Amino acid sequence: SRGLGDVYKRQDQAIRMLANDLHRLNQSVARAVEAGVTVELIRSSRHHNGDGNWGDLLIPVITKKG
Repeated sequence: SRGLGDVYKRQDQAIRMLANDLHRLNQSVARAVEAGVTVELIRSSRHHNGDGNWGDLLIPVITKKG
């Protein structure tokens, strides 16, 4: 069986991956805005793990000027 240390290690790894992915997403949003589009991120659904934890899943709503 896995110990509590393994659980914390997996959680920390998942948090680091999420932070890195969000940083890249923010960079992409900024590039799109600079290219002349409006970007809004909307919660499309919520993922539940069945043990009380959840996370919002997002979709982009893009508006082009022109």
